[in-house]
Amino acid sequence: MPPYMKLGSVPPKRHIKHPRPKAESHLGEGIYYEHVVTTEGFNRAYSIMYHLRPPTRVSKMDHVGQVPLQAADPVELRHHHIVTGGMPRKGDSVTGRVPMMFNEDLAAYRCRPAEAQQTIFRNGAADEVVYIHEGGGVLETHFGKVRYKPMDYVVIPRTTNYRFVPDDVSKEDYLVIESFGSVRLPDRYHNPDGQLMLGMPYYERDFHGPSELIMIDDPSETDVVIKDHDRLTRVTMCNHPFDVVGWDGFVYPYTFNAMDFEPLTGTVHLPPPVQQTFEARGYVICTFAPRYLDHHPEAVKVPYVHSNVEADEVLFYSRGNFASRRGVTHGSMTLHPGGIPHGPHPGTIMASMDHERTEELAVMFDTDRKLHITPEALGMDDPQYPFSWLDG
Repeated sequence: MPPYMKLGSVPPKRHIKHPRPKAESHLGEGIYYEHVVTTEGFNRAYSIMYHLRPPTRVSKMDHVGQVPLQAADPVELRHHHIVTGGMPRKGDSVTGRVPMMFNEDLAAYRCRPAEAQQTIFRNGAADEVVYIHEGGGVLETHFGKVRYKPMDYVVIPRTTNYRFVPDDVSKEDYLVIESFGSVRLPDRYHNPDGQLMLGMPYYERDFHGPSELIMIDDPSETDVVIKDHDRLTRVTMCNHPFDVVGWDGFVYPYTFNAMDFEPLTGTVHLPPPVQQTFEARGYVICTFAPRYLDHHPEAVKVPYVHSNVEADEVLFYSRGNFASRRGVTHGSMTLHPGGIPHGPHPGTIMASMDHERTEELAVMFDTDRKLHITPEALGMDDPQYPFSWLDG
C-alpha cells in the first residue's frame, strides 16, 4: 500500500467521540460518524474516515443492469495485436469502458470517453488501476481531490465513491484494469520496518494521494451507481456522499506517474520482474519506462525469445518506439499467451545494436491464469500479427 496519510480533522484516538461543533454545520452540535474501510477482513491495510452524516442512509435502490464479461468464440492459440488507438469515443469514464480480456483475477478495458462523468460511481467488488494514456483532470472522491495527468496510474480502492472530472474530455484515453484482488506494492520492495528500501524503482514521495477534501454538506438525495461483479445498482443516498471532514490510514486513491519509475539496467538484458510496479492476486503490473540499454560491448539490446510457460503477457504501448516490435502503434495492445514463444521481430536485433537508450513507455501485465479475449477486442485484432515474425 502507499504510505500513511492524514487529511482534515480526526480525533486523537480511534473509536472515540469526534465532536461536531455547533457552528460547523446546520446539523448543530453532535459527533462526526466514524467509518472504517478495511482490506482482507480486518487483517491488512485500512483507513478511518469521519462523515457529517451516517454513510449508511439510503432512500432507494434500483437494479439497473448487468455488465457480464463475455469471451469470444474459441479461437486458435495465437498472438494478438489489438489496435485500440483509434477506437471510437463513447460514454463517459465508466460507461465508455470496452472490455478487452479477462480471467478470474482481473478484467482489462480500454476507454476513450465522449462525455464527462456525471453520476458518482463505486466499484464494490474490485480495485481499479486506471492508466492515463492521454488526458488530465481531477478525480473527485469522498477521500478528496486527486489530480491526474498523462502517464499516471490512478489506483482506486474498491468501495471508493468517485467521479472523473477531465480538463478536456476529448483528450481522455485510458487503460483500465479491474482487479478482483487488492492492488499493492510488491512486498519485496519493503524493508522489515515497512519502508520502501533504498535501490527500489520508486520512493514514497512518488505516490500522490488526495490533495484537499471536498466536504459537501448537502442533505439532498444523490445517486451513486455501484458495480459488484456483473451487477449494477443505482443507490439513492439521503445526502451527498462527499461529506467527509477528515480521514487517515493506508487505504485511499492515489497516483503514480510512469515517468517516475526508475528502471534498472545491466550489462546484459534484465528480465521483466525488475520493472514490476504493482502486484495483486494472480498477476503483476510492470512499467517499461525510458531507460539506458544494456552496456556490455556485445549485448543483444532487445529481449530474447521467451516462452512464458506459466503466464499470459499483455503489453499496452503508450509512448515511443518499442525496439523489439514492428507495426505496433500508440494505444496498441498485444497479448502473447502461454504455450507458444514470442520474441523480437526480424531485423530488430541488429537495428538495436548501436542504440544506447530507448524512449519507449509501455504498461505490461502478466497473469497466472489464462486470459479470455472478448468479441470487442477480437473485432480490433490484426489477423496478420501471428505471421509478423516471418522474414520480410
